[in-house]
Amino acid sequence: MKTRLNDEKALKLLKEANLKDLGRMALEKKRELHPKNIVTFIVDRNINYTNACWVDCKFCAFYRHPKDKEAYILSFEEIGKKIEELLDIGGTQILFQGGVHPKLKIQWYEDLVDWIHKKYPTITIHGFSAVEIDYISKISKISHKEVLERLHKKGLFSMPGAGAEVLSERVRKVIAPKKLTSDEWINVHRAAHQIGMKTTATMMFGSVDKDEDIIEHLRRVRELQDETGGFRAFIVWSFQPNQTELQKQGIVRFRASPNRYLKILALSRLYLDNFQNIQSSWVTQGSYIGQLALLFGANDLGSTMMEENVVSAAGVSNKMNQEEMVKLIKDIGAIPAKRDTAYNILKTYK
Repeated sequence: MKTRLNDEKALKLLKEANLKDLGRMALEKKRELHPKNIVTFIVDRNINYTNACWVDCKFCAFYRHPKDKEAYILSFEEIGKKIEELLDIGGTQILFQGGVHPKLKIQWYEDLVDWIHKKYPTITIHGFSAVEIDYISKISKISHKEVLERLHKKGLFSMPGAGAEVLSERVRKVIAPKKLTSDEWINVHRAAHQIGMKTTATMMFGSVDKDEDIIEHLRRVRELQDETGGFRAFIVWSFQPNQTELQKQGIVRFRASPNRYLKILALSRLYLDNFQNIQSSWVTQGSYIGQLALLFGANDLGSTMMEENVVSAAGVSNKMNQEEMVKLIKDIGAIPAKRDTAYNILKTYK
């Protein structure tokens, strides 16, 4: 039995290993887990139902204060139109999340999920971050578990990992002091796993985090995965500083390099030995670095992302359709496959 990568060795790799060696090790690990050489992707749409948010994260260029003229809440009809456009191109999932609106309680979310689930039964709702669930819990005066149970009953299928940023209180106190703590993020995902709802885990690096913070984050999600087995995938992406408070205040001036992204991605594949799937982040890195990530441990190219608003608010706009994804995957000698939210293969392209 192989020895598990511990924190000390992981930190040493992150600080000292060269990119080529890390990539080779991560690719070898990926091939052990995915011997059929299949790389998956999903056709979905990111629907941000509101941009109104009171949390004031310094790394976010998307949110607006609830009283701002640009603040909005989409109507059910507007959301329906977006879903119908997704169905027209063969989409299967909506990534559904928004700002933390101070006035929306559990009943509004129940009505919304119920309406979508009944009107568009073929669409999977992958929605609401731990931040949203935590606030719904507080404003509605019910537990995290009850929020999730009630939404699950109405048709919420899975929960994304957004809001994790880096699970280090040192980092969170700088970039998002009003946001839920690392422990609370873990507890929301634990509650989801306890009711049988699968989730994803994410990490946004490149703000004020250090190598030690990265390892702390990886350790925390690996420990929860050991406990529950409830994570379907891990996604890592780099902070996009343009037009954010962190950049305006001079705290973070530049984006992390592709080298840094690939190094952290490769380390994640090696450290997260209990995660079957690791997703490339072409939305923040661009299609070609996204493709290269498939040789550094990622086995999934993510979503075609018919609509994306949060990253583009920071001035980064990358787009890709199904045909381009298939081409990029074939270009590295892998077999492209369209999947659903649960990573079931819907179609392969040989």
